[in-house]
Amino acid sequence: MATAVRNDAAPAAPHDLAGTFGALRASLPEWWPVYLGLAILLGPTFYDLFTGAWIGEEQGHGPIIFFLALWLIWRKWPEVTAAIGPAPSGSWSGWPVLALGLMFHLLGRSQKILMFEVASIVVVMAAVILLKFGTRALRVLWFPFFFMLFLVPLPSELVAAVTMPMKMAVSWAVEHILFALNYPISRSGVVLQIGQYQLLVADACAGLQTLLTLEALGLFYLNLMRHPSAFRNITLALLIIPISFSANVIRVITLTLITYYFGDAAGQGFLHGFAGMVLFVTALVLILAVDNGLQWWIKRRETDRGGPGTGGGRRGAPAGGTLKEAT
Repeated sequence: MATAVRNDAAPAAPHDLAGTFGALRASLPEWWPVYLGLAILLGPTFYDLFTGAWIGEEQGHGPIIFFLALWLIWRKWPEVTAAIGPAPSGSWSGWPVLALGLMFHLLGRSQKILMFEVASIVVVMAAVILLKFGTRALRVLWFPFFFMLFLVPLPSELVAAVTMPMKMAVSWAVEHILFALNYPISRSGVVLQIGQYQLLVADACAGLQTLLTLEALGLFYLNLMRHPSAFRNITLALLIIPISFSANVIRVITLTLITYYFGDAAGQGFLHGFAGMVLFVTALVLILAVDNGLQWWIKRRETDRGGPGTGGGRRGAPAGGTLKEAT
């Protein structure tokens, strides 16, 4: 069933890429000190991320989140220019925000605390928006900056404490599903034994970071759809948690069956990365299916109540007339 997307608060017409590059060139005389300062400050951080944390499985969602956030800022920029007017004025509140971002950066770089260093990216960018365009601009761009918070890695102790129960639940579900399908499988903790192969359910397969990544992508989908129904938005946001659990179960089942039929080398090699794609594709399909189900349910309730599109009256009554009983 096709999804009819309503957009009651449609943004301004998106600007093209050529126009964006033209605007960047035009802004160079005023903005080059800002660009240079950001490059000097954050350049080493991005280099370390793209050559370290962001190429691993646990933080591999980082580039996706970051570039999607930049795209959201670019997409909403016409709304920013409409909000700030032709003569934007910065806000003094940007200075304490900038000081906080610099403090995060200093602590993160000097003490090797990745959480503080990544958080400094978000805070410094928000400070630049405040200083150059004011609070109205940041109010318009609240979602892209909120979305970037998913870049910030959580403390390892918290991740480990939450991840272990999630891995146990995923392992339990995989064992029972495959056993019901007559596969020779057993489980000990988070270790699955299928045939002559043993598989350890790793953090990347069923961990907290995977859950947060899928939650971020679900919120991104909601922001793009802009459903007018608050019930639909809140319900879908909450259902992303069981959706991500289901997607993790499907991913581990896929890896288990690949190992069972094609051997350990296939399960740990190229097909392991392919199973990661299965995770995100499965989550996206489930989100779309649940969203369509919610749309169908909301429309059915509106129809039963005589809501929009049903004429608001008793069924069978002609428009502007009265319903007569058959004799």
